[in-house]
Amino acid sequence: MAILEILEYPDPRLKTKAKEILPEEFSDALQKQIDDMFETMYAAPGIGLAATQVDYHKRLFIIDLSEDKSEPLVFINPKIVEKRDLVTNEEGCLSFPGIYTKVERAKGIKIQALDRHGKPFEIDTDEFLAIAIQHEHDHIEGIVFVDYLSPLKQRRIRSMLEKQQKKKLRA
Repeated sequence: MAILEILEYPDPRLKTKAKEILPEEFSDALQKQIDDMFETMYAAPGIGLAATQVDYHKRLFIIDLSEDKSEPLVFINPKIVEKRDLVTNEEGCLSFPGIYTKVERAKGIKIQALDRHGKPFEIDTDEFLAIAIQHEHDHIEGIVFVDYLSPLKQRRIRSMLEKQQKKKLRA
């Protein structure tokens, strides 16, 4: 397994809309990609990671909300088929280090997807998992969580992250 580079905003590749994973793509290479994504997410540390964030532009994301890394979820070619109610929560993102902001999302969702072996499944949740799924699903649509903010807040965040990236380059 390998730790992958996580793209950081304002990298334009984060705005790429991901392509479907075709049946013939369920291979050892896809399994390695999934394993590498989990290793990357756990090392970051994070609770979710979309393929787009590691410059792999396929409709794939992973989530594990457990404390002990024991509940890994893989979503391939996901489709949110229902959204219920609204809730505002503070969100962060591995592509936006140190940035947290309030985002309004559906409180409950129903999602259909394929697991890592291509088996279909459905989850209906109104827990924190619903928010995490929507956040990661946005990534594969080429949407980042600051897209929900005002242009002024977006510029402030962009400026802060550009300064952080310059400091890293000098270090």
